[in-house]
Amino acid sequence: MDGQRASAIAQEVLALLLGSVCPGCGRAGTLLCDDCRTKLAADPILIRTPGGLSVHAALSYEGVAARSIRRVKEEGATMLARPLGAALSGVLRDRVPAGALLVPVPTGRAAYRRRGYRVPDLMLRRAGFRGRRMLRQTRRTRDQRELDRDQRARNVAGSMRAVRDPGASRVVVIVDDVVTTGATIDEAARALRAAGFLPVCAVALAATPGRRDTRKFSVNG
Repeated sequence: MDGQRASAIAQEVLALLLGSVCPGCGRAGTLLCDDCRTKLAADPILIRTPGGLSVHAALSYEGVAARSIRRVKEEGATMLARPLGAALSGVLRDRVPAGALLVPVPTGRAAYRRRGYRVPDLMLRRAGFRGRRMLRQTRRTRDQRELDRDQRARNVAGSMRAVRDPGASRVVVIVDDVVTTGATIDEAARALRAAGFLPVCAVALAATPGRRDTRKFSVNG
C-alpha cells in the first residue's frame, strides 16, 4: 500500500471516530467523499482588485469549496486543507514568477487565538510551498463579512506594515484564502510597496462569485 493511500485510509478512520460528515453532501463518516473531492479540482479564475492588482484564484467560493473552507476556518477541520491545498498548488506553480516571495496576508490576533493557526499559511504549506510572513497588522479591524465594498476598503486602510528584509527578493506575490472585494489585498500591496517591495500579483484559494471582472483561465495556459 502506498503512502498516499495509507494516509487517505487513516483520515477516513479518524473521520469515523470523530463522527465527521462530508461538507459537500452531508454524508456521515467521511471527511470528504470522493464525489465532492472531485468538485475541489482547481477551476481557476482571474480577477482584479479595485487597485488594479491581478488575483489568480483556484476556486469559486461557492458550493463544496465554500463549505469546505468555512469548515477549516470555523470548525478546525484542518485535514480539509490537503485537498484545498492541492487545488491551490497548480495555480501557484503556473502563476508565480520564478524567484518571487510568497507573502500571506496577516491573520488577526483574535482569529489566530481562536483557531490556533493562520489559514493562508496553512493552505500554502498544504500546497507544498513556503510563505514569508512579512506583513504585520498595525491595528485591529472589524470583521469584514458584514461590510460592503467601500466599508471594507475603509476598514483595512492603513492597517498593515511590511517588515523590510534587505536580503530578500523585491518581487512578491500576495497570498490569501478568500477574496471578496480585494480590499485586503490592496492594503497588503500598499504596505509592501511602502517597504520597497514589488507586488506583481496575488494568488488566492477562492474568490467570491459574481464579480463582473472575473475571467476563467487554464492552469497550464
